[in-house]
Amino acid sequence: MARARPRKPRSPRAAGLIAAALLVASTAMSALAACSGPPAATGTHRARHASGPTPGSGYPRDDSGYLALGDSVAFGYRPASVTPSMGYLKSANFTGYPEDLAKTLRLRLVNASCPGETTSSMIDSSAQNNGCESTVQGGPGYRSFAPLHVGYGGSQLSYAVHYLRRNPRTTLVTIDIGVNDLFVCEQTNADYCAGADFDRVLAKITGNLVTILSVLRNRASYRHALVIVTYYALNYGDNTSRTQTRELDAALTAPAVRYDARIADGYAAFRAASVTSGGDTCTAGLRIKLPAGGCDLHPSALGQRVLALAVLRALAHPGH
Repeated sequence: MARARPRKPRSPRAAGLIAAALLVASTAMSALAACSGPPAATGTHRARHASGPTPGSGYPRDDSGYLALGDSVAFGYRPASVTPSMGYLKSANFTGYPEDLAKTLRLRLVNASCPGETTSSMIDSSAQNNGCESTVQGGPGYRSFAPLHVGYGGSQLSYAVHYLRRNPRTTLVTIDIGVNDLFVCEQTNADYCAGADFDRVLAKITGNLVTILSVLRNRASYRHALVIVTYYALNYGDNTSRTQTRELDAALTAPAVRYDARIADGYAAFRAASVTSGGDTCTAGLRIKLPAGGCDLHPSALGQRVLALAVLRALAHPGH
């Protein structure tokens, strides 16, 4: 962003969240240091189309500590209505929960996320996505006109494999992915992704997460903390919003136990943080305010800190 970075809210709610983060951070750091990971998972499912990356500056040889994977939430994306066009030319203008986590845990961050990534395009960069490599209509995607936080060719998963092999002491990997699969389904089905179409995309998300987690554990031989960050509802007072988000989260976390992945409950974190606002995450300041009124889908600076706290809790407490 070309404009000044948003200041941290000074509300009692925000202060309480930061205090809570400080309370669990030391425990999370101890758990992270102690985490040696499980033996290789026995699953044999493999990514079939993870194209090879182009070696370059995106492949630092030193152990960076934390690899963030995912979509626009992890990227820290901000919409054009609050971001000058030139702001997109500098990835440092966009920060999300990975940056908050890295600062709290004192880890060097490598953020490979891409706005619009789907579970399919994370595996195969030529697969349909919602604006990372291309738009649903076939136009150029984000990577065509703006830099990511780290440069690489090919798929995000393929980059992760190469990176983790070169940096075997990386201690944390987080993933948020899946909601763009639903957005693609909504744009490509006349029923707006209802009924059987909705069920099919959820099954596809689960299948792709099996592939992604298996590749990280088996092909990349990653043995340390692996955390799936779940999505939040836009309005917890709306039954449809709650139900669809819970079903999406269930689909993407279904393979977690099999691959010893922890769950950062973004759904519960946003619900708790918006309770005094009737469950409306916009009113609660958890999503980016728009100049014309209302909110964008993406988390605000406060919302990103809430997600970071959810990851810290997942690291501090064993189990799922």
